[in-house]
Amino acid sequence: MATKTQELKLEIERIGTVSAILTQPDNARACYVLAHGAGADMRHAFMEKVAAGVAERGIATFRFNFPYMEEKKGRPDQPAVAHAAIRAAVAEAARLCPGVTLVAGGKSFGGRMTSQAQSKAPLPDVKGLAFLGFPLHADKKPSSERAEHLAGVTIPMLFLQGTRDGLADLGYLKPVIAALGATATLHEIEGGDHSFAVLKKSGRSNDEALTEVLNALVAWIDTLA
Repeated sequence: MATKTQELKLEIERIGTVSAILTQPDNARACYVLAHGAGADMRHAFMEKVAAGVAERGIATFRFNFPYMEEKKGRPDQPAVAHAAIRAAVAEAARLCPGVTLVAGGKSFGGRMTSQAQSKAPLPDVKGLAFLGFPLHADKKPSSERAEHLAGVTIPMLFLQGTRDGLADLGYLKPVIAALGATATLHEIEGGDHSFAVLKKSGRSNDEALTEVLNALVAWIDTLA
C-alpha cells in the first residue's frame, strides 16, 4: 500500500502556526488526529511508529505540534491553547481527508487534552476518541480526578492501557470506564508501561506489544465506520 507523507503548517486562530504531518495511505478509510504527549513532539519515535503502523493498516494520521513544543518551551500549554490547537488540527484533517471516518486523541497529555476539548464542545465530525495511554494521575499517585470531564463525552472512546502504566492505576481506571458505560472500551496491554514497553521477562518484545496496540486501535476504528 503506497503512503504519502506531507509536511504542513497548521494555523491556530489567534495563537499562531505550528508544524504538522499528514501520513496518508492510498484509499485510507479513516484519519486519526494524533496529538503528542507532554514531553516529546510529533516526530518522537513512538509517534512515527504509530503513524507508520496504522498507515500499513489503511488509516491516515494527522500529527501536529502543540505551540509550546513548536516554540521549544518546557512547560505544556494552558488547556485553552491546547484545545484550540486540537480543534484546528481536526478541522484541517477533515479538509485534507474528506469522506473518511475521523478519529481524534493521541498519546498521554495529547489524548487528555483532546477529551477535554470534546467535553467542552464536540469536535466537528469526530466519531470517536482513542487514547494511547490515558494519564489518569501523576506518576504513582493514584486518583481519578483527571477523568471527571469524561462524563461529558458522548462519542465512543478507546482506552489502550499498559498494565504497568504508572500514570494509570487500573484499580482506579476500571471503575471510571465502567461508569462511562457503553461509550468506553478498555484494551489492556499486558505488562506494558505508559508507552507500552514490556519487560524482557514477559517473553515478547516492545514491537510485539506495539503491534497489539495498533491492531486493537484499527479494529476499534473500523467499528465506527
